[in-house]
Amino acid sequence: MAQPTAYIVDALRTAGGRRNGKLAGWHPADLGGAVLDAIVARSGIDPVAIDDVIMGCVSQGGEQAFQIGRNAVLASSLPESVPAVSIDRQCGSSQQAIQFAAQAVMSGTQDVVIAAGVESMTRVPMFSTGQLFEQAGLGVAKSPGQERRYPGIAFSQFVGAEMMARKYGLSRDDLDRYALESHRRAAAAVERGDFDAEIVPLEVQAPEGPALHDRDEGIRFDASLEAIGSVRTLQEGGVVTAANASQICDGASAVLVVSEAALKAHGLTPLARIHNLTVTAGDPVIMLEEPLIATEKALRRAGMAIGEIDLYEVNEAFAPVPLAWLQHSGGDPERLNVNGGAIALGHPLGASGTKLMATLVHALRRRGGRYGLQTMCEAGGVANVTIVERL
Repeated sequence: MAQPTAYIVDALRTAGGRRNGKLAGWHPADLGGAVLDAIVARSGIDPVAIDDVIMGCVSQGGEQAFQIGRNAVLASSLPESVPAVSIDRQCGSSQQAIQFAAQAVMSGTQDVVIAAGVESMTRVPMFSTGQLFEQAGLGVAKSPGQERRYPGIAFSQFVGAEMMARKYGLSRDDLDRYALESHRRAAAAVERGDFDAEIVPLEVQAPEGPALHDRDEGIRFDASLEAIGSVRTLQEGGVVTAANASQICDGASAVLVVSEAALKAHGLTPLARIHNLTVTAGDPVIMLEEPLIATEKALRRAGMAIGEIDLYEVNEAFAPVPLAWLQHSGGDPERLNVNGGAIALGHPLGASGTKLMATLVHALRRRGGRYGLQTMCEAGGVANVTIVERL
């Protein structure tokens, strides 16, 4: 008996908004609701048929508290009968949402699931959920048990990025040149209209009045190596800077995952099928290295070689991550983040997983590629890998 298949019918995202930028006026529940409405409208699926919404979000406090997934459904036009759940696998939250959605479909327990993600890093700043509790005297995340196992270690992605650069022999110039290429590729993608099929335009308030936000706000069309090189490092003597790391970003994204039965019942045409789902974990101190190991495992489980993958999306949390990933995997730099990455486009934390999938499946379709691989580093030393096949 053939293994059940999970299909991606559509995948879309908002254009990224800079901190205090064009999307700052959007409540995150409304932002999430907007992409839910858009994917239902564009796919033509009957919203009553949606079995679940799985929404990734990292900073689940303030406006993103009290079950942001359900709140996004209630802020949308979807019926109240559509359930939702919010998950946190840190930066991989909505990539895990895709994998949970695919597992639900492949298990036969559900037929139509929306995987989504949302993060307003303007309105719920990164680290604020922990910092506010600590300031109120309500404790910190690191437990006595963790302290015994990792004495004196303050888990830090910034430290991890520097450790990655040292381990893989990456210089400041290497990182800055990679960052410049991210901006150049993103700018070229905009000029070609490559993002048009994946971006949901949103109405925003501009100084001159209402406007549509349909272009990623973080892309520097005039980026230069000199300007990137002038930014000071985040640590004394380090190589990582704000210019060769991902941008703080507001955004939301969604992927519609369905079964074969749902394709037939609703007359849907899929963009891709899920080929492999992998998640691994390793060293929580260097933290950002796990996509390398996870990719190796995913390819082994899929019976594939890196040369068979036509495009890869490796989240640009920090430039050392994709550069080390290329070293380890033997991948082709020309297939990596072909439309730029989070250094230029922004990294809206819990929304980045479904955001990258939207970019990946549409790029495969446009370029005529067959297989795509997506991975990202996640706090705690965890990484997801999803391999898809374009149909």
